[in-house]
Amino acid sequence: MFTEKKKKRDTEIPSSSMSDIAFLLLVFFLVVSTIDQDKGVQMVLPPTGGDLEINKKNITIVQINSEGKVLFDDEIVPLEQINVRTKNMITKNPKMIFSVQTDTKTKYQDYLSVIDQLKIADAKKISIAG
Repeated sequence: MFTEKKKKRDTEIPSSSMSDIAFLLLVFFLVVSTIDQDKGVQMVLPPTGGDLEINKKNITIVQINSEGKVLFDDEIVPLEQINVRTKNMITKNPKMIFSVQTDTKTKYQDYLSVIDQLKIADAKKISIAG
C-alpha cells in the first residue's frame, strides 16, 4: 500500500493590485467628501478712514467678565434681559453704540451670547473692544 503524498497547494493571495485599490479608494473619498468650514461671526466692518469724535452719552459699555456675568454701564444684567434693555436704550437714543469688552478669560460662548442678544434687539452699532 503505497500512499501518495499529497501535493501542497500554494495558498498565497495575490496582493499586487492591493495598493492600487487602496489608492483609488483614497482618491475617491477625498473627491466625494466635503469639509465643513466655520462661518464665524457675520459683521460688517466700517471702511478705514479718519477717527470720529463720539459723544460719551452715545456709548454704552457692555463688559463680560471671566465668569460670564454681563455689566451694562457697571450694572449687572442677566443674559435674558440684555435684549429688553438694549431695545429700551435704542428707543431713547437711536445713535447708541454698544461697546462690548471682554476679560482675557471670558468664554467665547458667553461673548457670542451677548452679541446675539444685541443683534436680536436690532442694535446696528456694536463696537468690539479688547
